[in-house]
Amino acid sequence: MRHTFFTLLLFVLIITSCAKDKNPNPFLIEKHHIGLLTDSTQVKDLKSIFINDSVVRYIAGDEFTGSVNSIEVFEKGGRKLLDLSPKEALDSTSVISSVRIIDERYKTEKNISALSTFKDVKDAYKISKIDNLINSIVISVNEINASFTIDKKELPGSLRFNMDATIDPIQIPEKATIKFFMLHW
Repeated sequence: MRHTFFTLLLFVLIITSCAKDKNPNPFLIEKHHIGLLTDSTQVKDLKSIFINDSVVRYIAGDEFTGSVNSIEVFEKGGRKLLDLSPKEALDSTSVISSVRIIDERYKTEKNISALSTFKDVKDAYKISKIDNLINSIVISVNEINASFTIDKKELPGSLRFNMDATIDPIQIPEKATIKFFMLHW
């Protein structure tokens, strides 16, 4: 009797330890996925992934323009969650190339969200590159295929108007807020 009990107990432990999480966090951001959205998700699959949300496609022009059309994801209540950009315009089999995180509930494992500051990003991840643009700087983090845009208004005056300046992370104020949080696949 004991042998049967221990065998059954061992079997149950093995089964439960091998089982995958059937309800992944729908707001977790990782290198190759955001919730149920992955780097191999096709445009045609978005309605089934965001079954409880609204997926809105804007078609700018026609098939001859060749422009990439954005796809917005809203909760049923109207709150905007994500902006998606497919690799190919007007192709339902195209995969998503970039995702702009709008909703602050989307977070990385290291708790970085659209509401994070530069200090949060710097403390959580290794900064791969900083691009100096006209009105903003873009901080790239290759570890999670992400970029964070910060408005130049957040920078010291000496860096705001010099596009040729090489910006070092130490020059960016720690309290600088993230304007855009993007993932690129």
